[in-house]
Amino acid sequence: MMLRFAAPALTSLALLSAPAHALDLTNMSDAERAAFGEQVRAYLLENPEIIVEAIDVLEQQQQQATALADQELVQANADALFNDGYSWVGGNPEGDITLVEFMDYRCGYCRRAVPEVASLLAEDGNIRLVIKELPILGEASVLSSRFAVATKQVAGDDAYKQVHDALLEFGGDVSEVTLRRLSDGLGLDSDAIVAAMDSDAVSAEIAKTRELAQQLNISGTPSFVLGTEMLRGFLPADQMQQIADGVRAEKG
Repeated sequence: MMLRFAAPALTSLALLSAPAHALDLTNMSDAERAAFGEQVRAYLLENPEIIVEAIDVLEQQQQQATALADQELVQANADALFNDGYSWVGGNPEGDITLVEFMDYRCGYCRRAVPEVASLLAEDGNIRLVIKELPILGEASVLSSRFAVATKQVAGDDAYKQVHDALLEFGGDVSEVTLRRLSDGLGLDSDAIVAAMDSDAVSAEIAKTRELAQQLNISGTPSFVLGTEMLRGFLPADQMQQIADGVRAEKG
């Protein structure tokens, strides 16, 4: 498919290198146009590396266009991303840049990201973290997120962080029974939390995060926003640190 995209660029290069009288294809006869096409074909067959170069250029242009579009999406949704008033905030709350993580408790890559995010926050020391609950992997994901959000609303941020970490480590089947056991083990009020799981307040928070994810064209977890940059997928700490350094450099 990429070869099809590259062909117009290659034709343009050939036209630019052709004599001035040959630039206007509309004034060519059918025979001249056919001859010109054969010349282009022969040149590409003799120099196939040009096709690879053109594809590389196209991919770079597409990546740049995607990055620019993502930055515009981040700017347009900045308040909902960084200061929604309900998402849990950790790391350095006074950090100079913010890392937003959209996560699902049943997502394997979200679990892999836990030590990487922790390492980034510890090593950098100046990054604010915002967690967005985005349950997209089935009923177990929804139950887990409802329980976590209910915990935050009933018992506060510290209790939420405990439950959040425990759910990311939990490998068993998710049910009301197992969630109660988890909550009891942490010394929380399980009855109050379970009673709040289906509340309108919990539903509204999850719905708002889903809507924000749709606005940002996020379809998988983990997905991150680091400063002005959208990071779609798992990244190790050192790569995220490089991006954070780049964001700071752009800010001056």
